[in-house]
Amino acid sequence: MATTTTCTSTTSSFMLTYATSTVHPQDLTPSLLSFKPQIFSVCPLISDRKSSNRINFYSQTEAKSRPCRVVVAAALAAEAEVGEEVEETEGEGGGVATATVTPTKPKKGKAALPLKRDRTRSKRFLEIQKLRETKKEYDLGTAISMLKKTANTKFVESVEAHFRLNIDPKYNDQQLRATVNLPKGTGQTVKVAVLTQGEKFDEAKNAGADLVGGEDLIQQIKGGFMQFDKLIASPDMMPKVASLGKILGPRGLMPNPKAGTVTTDIPQAIAEFKRGKVEYRADKTGIVHIPFGKADFSEEDLLVNLLAAVKSAEANKPSGAKGVYWKSAHICSSMGPSIRLNTREMLEYKLPSNV
Repeated sequence: MATTTTCTSTTSSFMLTYATSTVHPQDLTPSLLSFKPQIFSVCPLISDRKSSNRINFYSQTEAKSRPCRVVVAAALAAEAEVGEEVEETEGEGGGVATATVTPTKPKKGKAALPLKRDRTRSKRFLEIQKLRETKKEYDLGTAISMLKKTANTKFVESVEAHFRLNIDPKYNDQQLRATVNLPKGTGQTVKVAVLTQGEKFDEAKNAGADLVGGEDLIQQIKGGFMQFDKLIASPDMMPKVASLGKILGPRGLMPNPKAGTVTTDIPQAIAEFKRGKVEYRADKTGIVHIPFGKADFSEEDLLVNLLAAVKSAEANKPSGAKGVYWKSAHICSSMGPSIRLNTREMLEYKLPSNV
């Protein structure tokens, strides 16, 4: 900031004033615009007229030779004070203080969800939630009988098991993907489609497949046809099925040897999925979700299916899993609260002889 200085002498003191000469208004901040130049006394009293004239002459020649650039400490202090205060606009009757508020951006994703204390539950859910204690661990028999009480909606609810395991699926040796045969079935009608050719075409039809096809079925799937729950393929069809990866992959329908949907024994695979074979895998947080029946199953049937799911998750323990494998286990109905299980009792449980 270039400034010119003019020294004036009086009989009492020597005064120094500053005036801005080369600064444009658009280059100044609002705090600097609001700063008012002041007159500062920098020299002691001068009583001698000759010395006063000598100082006037010196200041004039100095101003002509080069502008005196002065960084005023008072300006910095004034800017700090103005930045802390609220801007005020003066009206006709006097000053009125107004605070400018910047509009906040709308929240998206999880941040837009209401807080837990603000969420509301239905009256039905609040009533059935009283049937169990929040952090209490229950044995299998008590948990299943309580689960059937919580499933009191107008439709038949599914029942699910959720196992939190000590694995990190981002590592290859800690991934979990397998299948389990539920002895009492899932209670759902499974529609099976088969991709094969040659002699196995008739075998699949005789085994009870709902849809059987080859390249014609592949073209239908590319066109958006998805009216099936499981897709089984013979190994010789996999090079052609590879083009369906982007369509079937996100839906979990892509044939895979680990899931038992790529096999040479197509009749057996069809029979297993019809009876209640369930595929499961750990999500990115290491939790496994397995449906193991319907709420209208008997307690004995639900207990048998649940133990089959537990044994399958234990038998397929990844090689990279270390430490305590089972962190927690819960069961629930589709529209009911979760019920925490005692994992130690669950792993050591043995079915009665009459079941």
